[in-house]
Amino acid sequence: MTTNENKTGTDFIRTIVADDLKTNRWDGRIVTRFPPEPNGYLHIGHAKSISLNFGIASENPGGICHLRFDDTNPCKEENEYVQAIKEDIRWLGFDWGEHEYFASDYFHQLYEWAVQLIQSGKAYVDDQTAEEIRQSRGTLTQPGQESPYRNRPVEVNLDLFERMKKGEFPDGSRVLRAKIDMAAPNLNLRDPVMYRILHETHHRTGDEWCIYPMYDFAHGQSDSIEKITHSLCSLEFENHRPLYDWFCRELGIYHPQQIEFARFNLNYTVMSKRKLLALVQEGHVQGWDDPRMPTLSAMRRRGYPPQAIRAFCTHIGVAKRPNVIDLALLEHFVRDELNKTAPRVMGVLNPLKVVIDNYPEDTVEELPAVNNPEDPSAGSRMVPFSREIYIERDDFREEAPRKFFRLVPGREVRLRWAYFITCTDVVKDPDTGDIIEVHCTYDQESRGGSSPDGRKVKGTLHWVSAPHALDAEVRMYDRLFTHEDPSGGGEGKDFHDYLNPDSLKVIANAKVERSLEEVQSGQRMQFERQGYFCVDPETQPGKLVFNRTVTLRDSWAKHDKKK
Repeated sequence: MTTNENKTGTDFIRTIVADDLKTNRWDGRIVTRFPPEPNGYLHIGHAKSISLNFGIASENPGGICHLRFDDTNPCKEENEYVQAIKEDIRWLGFDWGEHEYFASDYFHQLYEWAVQLIQSGKAYVDDQTAEEIRQSRGTLTQPGQESPYRNRPVEVNLDLFERMKKGEFPDGSRVLRAKIDMAAPNLNLRDPVMYRILHETHHRTGDEWCIYPMYDFAHGQSDSIEKITHSLCSLEFENHRPLYDWFCRELGIYHPQQIEFARFNLNYTVMSKRKLLALVQEGHVQGWDDPRMPTLSAMRRRGYPPQAIRAFCTHIGVAKRPNVIDLALLEHFVRDELNKTAPRVMGVLNPLKVVIDNYPEDTVEELPAVNNPEDPSAGSRMVPFSREIYIERDDFREEAPRKFFRLVPGREVRLRWAYFITCTDVVKDPDTGDIIEVHCTYDQESRGGSSPDGRKVKGTLHWVSAPHALDAEVRMYDRLFTHEDPSGGGEGKDFHDYLNPDSLKVIANAKVERSLEEVQSGQRMQFERQGYFCVDPETQPGKLVFNRTVTLRDSWAKHDKKK
């Protein structure tokens, strides 16, 4: 990570951390953690938490950020997600070193602490069903009702809990609950469930356990075991903080500080794990890494640079209130990074053949082309030029409007890095009337794109040499939804109603320049005048596949403004 990326400014969390360092509250230590549940793929919202937790650790000498997997629900968790999460975090540019942990590492300690709470009369085994517990919880204006099993003797609770652990009872038949206050104004303190019975195979512990701790019990105690100093959570856990504090206090264990910050949402996007799963399972996208998804693996496949995502997260900052960020802002940071780093190449998406009649047949020139005008160190490459080339079909009109400065009969235009050409004739399909070929002449003295006599031309076209062009499939991705708030766009509608039917258009017959013959998956580039693109993992010898990362300009914003 560069020094500039660490210049994050001050927010309320960093102010708390700075004050704690001044008062030596944690003996000068800064230890944060990123605690994903391995039941899905990380998305752009997680990138903010990753950047915040790892960023605060890296900004303070000796700071450490742990990666801890909250693997307390064996029904949904898989090792596939564990590996994908680690890959995404490393791709973003962060590393946890030796500090990789799992909540399942602490199952024995958590069980012992649960027994301690039973022994002190602070926990009990409840035989009520999940529905009965829910109904007796009360409301914000009415207190809950105590369970008929709440005052069981300690010895009975210890015996039942041990038998739960041994697997003597079926799923859902009993739970362990904390004994706090069924009339508490905060519903999370109304005897929350600590353990439930699940006869499921765990991805790490196998069948050793058939009871599993709830997140609220595992979360704070895992923080305590790891001696976390600042436990940074999203805002929905603010009402859970009194419970976090209660467990640490009643157990008499090391007590970290939980601090909440607001999540953010992107418009034209959904980030609910349930909705993302529905998109995958219902076939609206082609997997978690479909480049239209907001997952980090999808953004990587689409060609988003990790530097751009980090810069975006730094820019939006840390807030106490939820906010909606314009997707165009994220795309701005992507463009800004790619403009500095992506090499320029030429690719023709909708090819139209041009024959240069006065160019010598069987002659091929190698013309120098600058790789990146923003980066002189990127150097240049040689592109072949011949009598027959391809240009974009949209760059030619027989009859053009007043401000169309590209190729028309009788007009001279510049070929990028090559020559001036003038259209002299058009060949059409006799059956359809479609233009199939354009004939031109070239000015031999204009090599390199300028003329000795100093005459100016307004239009500059990209092109590829027809005999040397490579066939390519180009996937033109756009926003997955047509409404800026797909989840709340209108009464009686849900996100399915706003799926964009034009979010993917596949161009099967594009032509790209010869220099792209040996590109590797993940390489990013700008197709001049077209946009930024990335090599898709499905690319193989003889089959080039490119994904459009982002347009050169935000055409969607202009479209919305016109509407």
